[in-house]
Parts: sequence; structure tokens; C-alpha cells
Amino acid sequence: MPVPKSEFDDLRSLEFRDPDEVLDEDEMYTVYEIARLFQGLEPGQELDPATEDILLDWAVPWMLDNSDAFVFAEPADDNEPGHYGLAVGETADEDGSETDDE
Repeated sequence: MPVPKSEFDDLRSLEFRDPDEVLDEDEMYTVYEIARLFQGLEPGQELDPATEDILLDWAVPWMLDNSDAFVFAEPADDNEPGHYGLAVGETADEDGSETDDE
């Protein structure tokens, strides 16, 4: 149900940070860690499942919108998530292998 704006004391513009403001260029992160960092939390901070789901609801579209800024690494095991990092000086060839642009 919609709520009148007058019921809120603090209305702010919606602003998202760039990936390089959130992630360290020398690290690779799971989407769960990125979701925490995106909200200013520590990457290993324990969260209840409902809160983690909400953070993922914000992080995944942000990652998709900034997909050119990311590189991806396959998970070490089928039961683990992949890892994402900043695409700083790196691109993937058509066959998926990583090259160094520097």
C-alpha cells in the first residue's frame, strides 16, 4: 500500500557508489561479501538469512548494472559460489581465458 511522503521525516536521493569505491582491486569476493560491502558492512559479518536476502536484492542488480567493471572466477567446487573482482587492466578473451591489458 502506498504511503504519503509526508509521513517520512528524512527523504534522500538514491545514490549508488561505483564498484571501485566498494571493492579492493587486488581481491576477489563472493556475491555475499559484495552485498555486505555495498552496504558498508564487513565482508565476513554474520547476518540472518532474511537480512542477507535483502542485501542480495540490492547487490545483484547493482552488479548487473556495473557488469563491465567486474571479472569472474569459477568456483573451486560446485558447492561454492563464484568470485568477482574489479576488471582493472584485465579482460577475458572470447574463449573465456583472462588476459592482462597492461
